[in-house]
Amino acid sequence: MTHERPDTASSDDSEDSQRWRERDDAPKTRPSVGPADPSHAAGHFDNDLLQPGQAVPVHLDPERRPTIERLATMVVCCTVVGAIIGVCTAIMSFVLYAVEAWSLGYKETTSMPGPYTVDWRRRIISLVIAAIIAAIIWYLLRKRYHRVPSVEQALHGALMPWWQTAVHVMLQICIIGAGMSLGREAGPRQLGAMIGQRAGLISRLNKRDLYTLVSIGAGAGIAGVYNAPLAGAVFAIEILMMDLSLEKITCALLCSGMSAWVCTLFTGTHTFYVMGQVDPTFSPDLMLFAIPAGFVCGVCGGLFRKGSKWAEQNKVQGKKILWTLPLAGLATGVLAIWLPEVMGNGRAVAQLGFASSATMAMLPLILLSFIAKGVMTLLTIRSGASGGVLSPAIALGASMGCALGIIWMQFAHTNSIGVYALLGAAALLGASEQAPLMAMCLAMEITSAPMNLFVPVCVIMAVSMLSSRLTLPKVDRVRNTIAHRSFEEGSVFDD
Repeated sequence: MTHERPDTASSDDSEDSQRWRERDDAPKTRPSVGPADPSHAAGHFDNDLLQPGQAVPVHLDPERRPTIERLATMVVCCTVVGAIIGVCTAIMSFVLYAVEAWSLGYKETTSMPGPYTVDWRRRIISLVIAAIIAAIIWYLLRKRYHRVPSVEQALHGALMPWWQTAVHVMLQICIIGAGMSLGREAGPRQLGAMIGQRAGLISRLNKRDLYTLVSIGAGAGIAGVYNAPLAGAVFAIEILMMDLSLEKITCALLCSGMSAWVCTLFTGTHTFYVMGQVDPTFSPDLMLFAIPAGFVCGVCGGLFRKGSKWAEQNKVQGKKILWTLPLAGLATGVLAIWLPEVMGNGRAVAQLGFASSATMAMLPLILLSFIAKGVMTLLTIRSGASGGVLSPAIALGASMGCALGIIWMQFAHTNSIGVYALLGAAALLGASEQAPLMAMCLAMEITSAPMNLFVPVCVIMAVSMLSSRLTLPKVDRVRNTIAHRSFEEGSVFDD
């Protein structure tokens, strides 16, 4: 469509003509960068205030650069961002081990995944002191400065301040090393998103590419900390971007692969969870086991998802954190007198399931660990702490899969307790995150499981996802949308 220029011979003719040319050249549509989120209006891209947690200045024209130049810029950004995140995740691992050594006197390994040999008094002191320090720092950080945006808020334009994010992330790593019950993946994920956002702003990327770089940066954080490049890439694609275009997949794989590789240059390559007895050629009974186990793990995963959302939405604010978080640390320490595996990111609970002896005598301990880990993780988040729930979900799934496997083995007369734990970990994680592909990839990568076990993992994942959707429809991402409708009017498969 063309516009008529004002027919005038005044001295303002050149200015009018320039203004009309700018109007003609202006983009007629604005590209979408993801789902709108009115609750975070301060972080909307239309906001020009450059304050932490507010708008990110980006170019609105997605075709600002030629295609080849834009793709070349994205390749360079993905490579550099992945390498930087890999270095950062290695540093965070070393910090975690240093805090464990200083506060508890042990280093987390596959053979010693929890502070079993640490004196019970030292466990309590470590937890209480760490909780007090963390409560004070978080209180000051949240009171005097803008709250550090979540990855989801960053995707909608919220600017992640660099030093507040770094302090926030390292604080999570430190309290986990001291024994607080939280997942260690949330920190690397936030730091990866911040690095991706900063790199995108420096490279002057458009909105769509910036959205992509923030997403794959978050996924690269997971890839680095767990040495799981495929899971990190799928996390970005399946949960954050929800885009299966070739360009997005390539960028995610490149960034996550680079992050995992660079991190292993410093930390070495090792299996995060060592599986116990494993039959490399799975028997048909595993396929049958997947049906009831998938249903149970799906319900448990849905409940854990709902509980974690409740804890996050009702997290303690203001001065209350100064006493609620130390109280949560004390409660964890007291419980750790009898169940030391409840401390930390859940590796001890998961390893107990993966390598447990297949006897009925182990069943009470496994079930107690399952309940204690779930309750203490939600309590810690509710008390004001920030952290992840992905690692605890793996721990809960491995222990539940192990418990169900022990019962199943009394009838099936098989001995693949590690495989039962693997199936449970994948199923419960998939249901709690509502991300089946990411859960399958992560469970297989962190255990170095035989590839043929993908078959029963797929079966139990399908049952788990179906049971979680059918029994707990309101734990979906759109539960706020369907809250005002009756269950009969909505589809349980809406997401």
